[in-house]
Amino acid sequence: QLAMLAEKYDRGYGHITTRQNIQYNWPELTDVPDMLQDLADVEMHCFQTSGNCIRNVTSDPYAGATVDEVEDPRPTAELLRQWSTMHPEFTYLPRKFKIAVTGSSNDRAVIRAQDIGLEIKQNAAGETGYHVLVGGGLGRTPIIGTTLREFLPRAELLPYLEAVMRVYNRYGRRDNKYKARIKILVQEESIEAFLEQVEAEYATLTPSEIAVSEAEIARITAYFAPPKFEALSDVDTAFEKARGEDADFAAWADNNLAEHKQAGYAIVNISLKPIDRAPGDISAGQMRTVADLADKYSYGEIRTTHAQNMVLPHVKKADLYAVYKGLKADKLADANIGLISDIICCPGMDYCALATARSIPIAQQIATRFDELKLEHDIGDLKIKISGCINACGHHHVAHIGILGLDRAGVENYQITLGGDHTQNAAIGERAGPGFSYIEIVPAIERLIGAYLKVRESADESFIQTYRRLGMAPFKAALYPEKAQAHAA
Repeated sequence: QLAMLAEKYDRGYGHITTRQNIQYNWPELTDVPDMLQDLADVEMHCFQTSGNCIRNVTSDPYAGATVDEVEDPRPTAELLRQWSTMHPEFTYLPRKFKIAVTGSSNDRAVIRAQDIGLEIKQNAAGETGYHVLVGGGLGRTPIIGTTLREFLPRAELLPYLEAVMRVYNRYGRRDNKYKARIKILVQEESIEAFLEQVEAEYATLTPSEIAVSEAEIARITAYFAPPKFEALSDVDTAFEKARGEDADFAAWADNNLAEHKQAGYAIVNISLKPIDRAPGDISAGQMRTVADLADKYSYGEIRTTHAQNMVLPHVKKADLYAVYKGLKADKLADANIGLISDIICCPGMDYCALATARSIPIAQQIATRFDELKLEHDIGDLKIKISGCINACGHHHVAHIGILGLDRAGVENYQITLGGDHTQNAAIGERAGPGFSYIEIVPAIERLIGAYLKVRESADESFIQTYRRLGMAPFKAALYPEKAQAHAA
């Protein structure tokens, strides 16, 4: 249906966003009611994807498949979706509000950069509950979320979030949209004062009137029952044979597969980051290819990721070569997940009225340059993220190398930040120094990577590990060689 929408109302493609949504850039305003009906026909919608309300709840794209999760986070995400959709008390908040849920200590849902982040965990008694973080966010004031409750019992989730939302709705600033997010309230009040207000509000509630029953939890959870996996060996001879005979398939398998909790299965990451296309774009034909492969090999399931890629969560190892060939036939088999060309990128001035600089061409030029240098696999794990304005839709603040495009007296200027991280080790990147022009930014990134390759201790030391070991100095010297030389003199 999404492919049909792309062809009928758009220009034949869609764009996967960092909110794990699909975005169409070219519909006519008069077609929007028909698009909404077409979505509703297949039980899809775009409720609360804009406005000062609770936006779509995001989660781990490996949910229900990964070996490292305490519990599948999707039932919790769906519970929150049903609770928050058209909630009469929270339809006109001071500003937009974002919630993310993960069931793993390995954070693939960026929970520390959300207004509320939830990590499902177990306490010392073996009870399952939530680590609650609050006040994260990027934009013009990037802040990593702070722990509000180290452990919240499962049954208290909705009543407690109701209390959090009431405090924010009551005290969040409405006089200045740049200071209206909950992160500003938490910073101005202090986390201790905010917690005191939330606990006081919580004490006024009757939790049983808000919390749902165990039967309702079971009903929601049943929607996410695991597929009927086959009992398989974790070593598949056909898969290993194909790896040995097809070097391109082996490279794809090394980069794009993740471990599955079920023996004999794998999680398949589909890269939407080819050199010749905007990051995150997917054509209508490619959508149908992915849908057909999902139906045939992944129990009909497809996920999108905050990194603007896609996931087939449940693929038998015996079927991986067939999936790879199906993807390759439609130019979807780039083996670059987690590498330098797997760039998160906002639409920038090519599509967005808020943007102050181009971002898509910068991403394409970086990917092209390092493809020419044949250094991508030698560089290894590296997260580059690009935003075309200070709103930070490209998540540049939490990139190993972040690029922010700004307007300087009518000229595009690109700032570089280093050392950011979106994972459980979340950090805001540090600005390296003055910005670079449009023609200077790619050579600057090349110098930066050259410096990393020289100073890393081994091929196994990633860029972020090297940065944490050495700090800014060697990278700043590479970015600004003239200043380094002048300082030395």
